[in-house]
Amino acid sequence: MAGSGSTRHHLLQWTVSLVLITWAGFFLPVKAQDSNLTCSDFQTSGIFQDNELQVQFLLFTFQNQNCGHFINLSKPESIKDSPFNSSRATKILIHGFRALGTKPSWIDDMVDALLGAVDANVVAVDWVSGSTAKYNQAVENIPRLSNKVAELINRLLELGVTEESLHMIGISLGAHAAGLVGQMFGGRIGHITGLDPAGYKFKKAGPEERLDPRDAIFVEAIHTDTDSFGISIPVGHVDYFINGGRDQPGCPSVRHLYGFVICDHMRSVTIYITALRGICSFTGFPCPNYKEFLSGQCVNCSVSSPLACPRIAREEILANPRTQIISQEAQVFLMTTSKDPFCAHHMLLVFSLTEPRDSTITIEIELKSETSSSKAKVSIPNGHVEGRTVLAHDVPLCELQTAVLRYPGSIIRFWKGKTEISGTFCVSEMPLKDRNELFCLPNTITLTGNSRHSFNLEADGRLGCHNPTLAKKSNTQTNSPPTGPTNEILTTTQVSNPPI
Repeated sequence: MAGSGSTRHHLLQWTVSLVLITWAGFFLPVKAQDSNLTCSDFQTSGIFQDNELQVQFLLFTFQNQNCGHFINLSKPESIKDSPFNSSRATKILIHGFRALGTKPSWIDDMVDALLGAVDANVVAVDWVSGSTAKYNQAVENIPRLSNKVAELINRLLELGVTEESLHMIGISLGAHAAGLVGQMFGGRIGHITGLDPAGYKFKKAGPEERLDPRDAIFVEAIHTDTDSFGISIPVGHVDYFINGGRDQPGCPSVRHLYGFVICDHMRSVTIYITALRGICSFTGFPCPNYKEFLSGQCVNCSVSSPLACPRIAREEILANPRTQIISQEAQVFLMTTSKDPFCAHHMLLVFSLTEPRDSTITIEIELKSETSSSKAKVSIPNGHVEGRTVLAHDVPLCELQTAVLRYPGSIIRFWKGKTEISGTFCVSEMPLKDRNELFCLPNTITLTGNSRHSFNLEADGRLGCHNPTLAKKSNTQTNSPPTGPTNEILTTTQVSNPPI
């Protein structure tokens, strides 16, 4: 995505200045059908209003999934006479900065996804009045907002709710508000999820002023915009850096102004909702940094630790955060595709030369399925024989049909007479099953400069989908094999002591 973080901040301010939202207050309450409940909705605010902090809590359960029940903390009966059930887990949603003073567009989808994943009470914290237009003022309101949320939790504890059953989900500024609430309860809150926690005003803040692993039994954060609105440092027990934590594929260019400004930041919310709905699995791979991850150095999952390759919105975490107690924090990396729902299978690509060359070799690789394709480049440094990279594809390995390899030529190589390279090509879906398993073309291949060479990867059972359902699906499909210069089929090769 083009443009720096500061450019996007200026663009956001310019966009806000063009919008005149001068009305405020609650939407008129309406009666819920077939219920004695009165439905309430979010407040609205405007950029020219005083924007004083006003907090309201809206309860959603399976019984009133589309009807927010207003919880009045000064009237205990507003909870007792509601569908709230203290034996259920309780999810508390806290939104972030509101540029235009409107209800967050993702609230309804998040409530629906949470209630679809677990039987729970979902409380949406509405602080639109207090978070609109003036970012610095919204930051200053965070401590008071946290006090209000803590007051809510104390009311719930009086009704028999346990601290461990509480799960706070904070978006942007809301993530740090959740952290402050967690501090107030001595880190005994069960679970905090930070969705792209805000970076501005918080990156240099101390742990007591922002989200921190000590704020709950289990703290996780999903990072998607670390070069602009999101924080770039780890703030949880597990920090997911999606696509390296920045420049999300599929986000629009500057020509689509509002989407360009906010897309990366909000991708964390979309990913979390998708994971809750079970549409696909977003698995992270522990690695020192994104560069090493992309170079194929972090492709395994340790069998000794359940957190070696954690998954976003795992059922076990949602049900019991204590299943994720760990002794040290972890940074994990993963990739997505560019199209909603952004599901991706990670492929490790390896090309090994028959002999080292005196210059860096770059090989372009494209993996094709029946409906899509993904591209990556493998670089082999001067004097080395092996190059690796990781590629994201929207189908599993056993549904891939063709690999297209190209060795770009150059004038220098032409004059030196080095227009060909030979070697072996291997691919495997991550995580590798047993650390040394790769699926390789059975014969040495020769790539001629600038020519495209196609190889058939038609699944015949030997590629082994990680998902048995998908494997069955692939093995029963009838697809015409793609044509090309060669018609190889991958075979399983045990590579001794691969550097992974």
